[in-house]
Amino acid sequence: MVNVTGGCHCGAIRYQIEGEPIVHALCHCTDCRRHAGAPMVGWSMYAENALKVTKGTPKIYQSSEHGRRQFCADCGTGLFYTNANIMPGIVDIQSGTYDDPDAVPAMMHIQTAERLRWMERAHELPTFERYPPQS
Repeated sequence: MVNVTGGCHCGAIRYQIEGEPIVHALCHCTDCRRHAGAPMVGWSMYAENALKVTKGTPKIYQSSEHGRRQFCADCGTGLFYTNANIMPGIVDIQSGTYDDPDAVPAMMHIQTAERLRWMERAHELPTFERYPPQS
């Protein structure tokens, strides 16, 4: 059984998860990208009862007719997503908010029909352990 803890950037919201992930996917959809301000978002899917918020109360944003995104109202960190219409009893948790993001490895890419074209070859870009050298 996986036991994962995490929280928002400022620490106002903390959570724990007990149970096995259903899947951990890297989502490329436009909705997730815009909400996170990132080229893709890691989501770990669990049974809703596996998640327990241990500190604070996330704010809920109705991002679509049935979609609900929860985030920290203080720092803006995205945390959870539910859609009772298409995923009843399921919660998606932004895996980048885990205390140990390596605890649950990603299993797949999803919504690649909406992937940014430059992300297809992002793994080929030069890499630097910190910042690139100043020229």
